[in-house]
Amino acid sequence: MGVFNGLFGSKEPKAPKPEIPWQHLREISQLDKIANDSKAKPVAIYKHSTTCGISRMVLRQIESTYDIDATQMDIYYLDLKAYREVSNEVAARFQVIHQSPQMIVIKNGTAVYADSHGAVNVPVLHQYL
Repeated sequence: MGVFNGLFGSKEPKAPKPEIPWQHLREISQLDKIANDSKAKPVAIYKHSTTCGISRMVLRQIESTYDIDATQMDIYYLDLKAYREVSNEVAARFQVIHQSPQMIVIKNGTAVYADSHGAVNVPVLHQYL
C-alpha cells in the first residue's frame, strides 16, 4: 500500500501553505511608497504576464514555496498586461530591463536584484532579508 500512496497520493491531509501577502501594484504613485518602505525592509515586485505559460508556471512555484513573513518583506504583484504603464515606470525608476516573468527586489530605494524566468524563486528572496 505504501508504494501506491507514493504513486497516487496519500490520504493524509497536507498542511495548508500560508497565503502570500500580495499587495497589488496598480498605480505609478505606489512606487514612491515602495521606494520609501524599502528603507525599513526589502520590497519584492513580481511582474506577471497573464497570457504567458512560463509566468503561470513561475507564479505557481512561488505560491507553493513562499515562506517569508510579511514583517520581513513586502511583496507586490504586478499584472503587466493590465498595468503596462506601471510596468514601464518600474523599469525606468529602478533601472531594470523589462522582462516577464520578473522578480525585482528593492532595498533603500534601489533595485538590488532583478531576474526573470527560471531564476525567479523564493530562495533567492531569502538572500535579501
